[in-house]
Amino acid sequence: MSDMLKESIGTIGQALRDGKTTSVALAKEAVANHDRRGGALDAYKSRDANQFRAEAQAADAVLAAGIDFGPLQGIPVSVKDLYGVAGYQTFAGTPAALSEKWEMEGPVVETFRRALAPIFGKTHTVEFAFGGLGTNAHWGTPRNPWDAKAHRVPGGSSAGAGVSLCEGSALLALGSDTAGSVRVPASFTGNVGVKTSFGRWSVDGIVPLSPSLDTAGVLARTVSDAILAFAAIDPLTDLPGAALLAGFGDVGPADIHIGVCDHFFEDCDPGVAEGIKAAIDELAKAGARVSSIDLPEAAEADEIFLRGGLAAPEFAAFINGEMLDRKATLDPNVAARFDSMEAIPAVDYLIRRDRLQQLSASLEDRMADVDVVVGPTVPITPPVVDAVADLEGYRTHNMGALRNTRTANMLALSAVTIPVALDKAGMPVGFQIMAPLDEDERALAVALAFEGVLGTGRQRLGTPPLCKD
Repeated sequence: MSDMLKESIGTIGQALRDGKTTSVALAKEAVANHDRRGGALDAYKSRDANQFRAEAQAADAVLAAGIDFGPLQGIPVSVKDLYGVAGYQTFAGTPAALSEKWEMEGPVVETFRRALAPIFGKTHTVEFAFGGLGTNAHWGTPRNPWDAKAHRVPGGSSAGAGVSLCEGSALLALGSDTAGSVRVPASFTGNVGVKTSFGRWSVDGIVPLSPSLDTAGVLARTVSDAILAFAAIDPLTDLPGAALLAGFGDVGPADIHIGVCDHFFEDCDPGVAEGIKAAIDELAKAGARVSSIDLPEAAEADEIFLRGGLAAPEFAAFINGEMLDRKATLDPNVAARFDSMEAIPAVDYLIRRDRLQQLSASLEDRMADVDVVVGPTVPITPPVVDAVADLEGYRTHNMGALRNTRTANMLALSAVTIPVALDKAGMPVGFQIMAPLDEDERALAVALAFEGVLGTGRQRLGTPPLCKD
């Protein structure tokens, strides 16, 4: 069996164009990787092997005819089961399929289609994306491949996305991020996660959680792979992926001023803060300028989040409106909080929304003296499933998982997470890089420069124990 899927998307793309491999061969390897590793990991809600092979054959045929649709052509990808994908039902983590309306493909999936990237399948999600751990009472919880002994959560709500990358069935994974749902699973599984700026990528064709906060995003194994995906999807980027990657490559550590905020280092589990601080020290030695920065806006946004923020009332309105027939079967961890979500007065919601806009403007001014703000993506170790089985355990760990990621959503920032360490439990630690709204290219360029110093996730962390050959 070929190990081509262990290579970068750029290397694989060149091999496809040189005739050294085919998309059909990549599809065969992806299926073999899933069959060998994925049975125990349970990344996918739905798969269609025939459709996947047919899409790979089409990618090969078009390339053989001399038509090149870019670096994602023939590259296997996965899609969160919150997105509409033709030929697949959409469950959104619920016990029964949603109406056909939610099977329609939106602009982000259409981009993958135009690029002729074969879709391996639809990955598991937390029910209606309302949770940061990755658990699902209806369909089970994908297993984090970094612990060979215990079943640890993979992070959510894009629960199967990072797992699909680890097992080698996909090289890119589409997710969505409302409070951290791309970055948490990326961090927990040792992958790169990109949370785009609010409004930058269309969320049409994606089951909503909070229209005020929802963003589409992508997970990848390396920053360079993520940049190729970003260039293909992003409607504001005119450069092809290779050109964008080359341009970002001109940014070095010495060009970057890093802001470090103590807020993001509070209450970290053993090894998390230490891993991030070690990475910062390496970047400083490589020439990056490092300064402390105080962000009181983040603390106030946290207080608003803990009172339900914007997502809770918007989610309650969606369920009580379009999804009323699903209310009786909601995951107990969600249902237990529903009364309090419904009870949030409209006036409180409006006050919160206005205050968050004010805080966002203030934060952007405060960040003007640095290029990015960094810290741990997630301050906690991925818990074992048994530790989040009861409501109290779930709530404690869920709030912990989202503690640092929610800032970017609440205060309208762009953000990228890259893997940089293993904590004391041997689980991946993500390094979050935050930039102002619509400065997605800055966040990615900085992430690429950091990866150049620190190494990719596989170089720095190794291979997940449950994904070793």
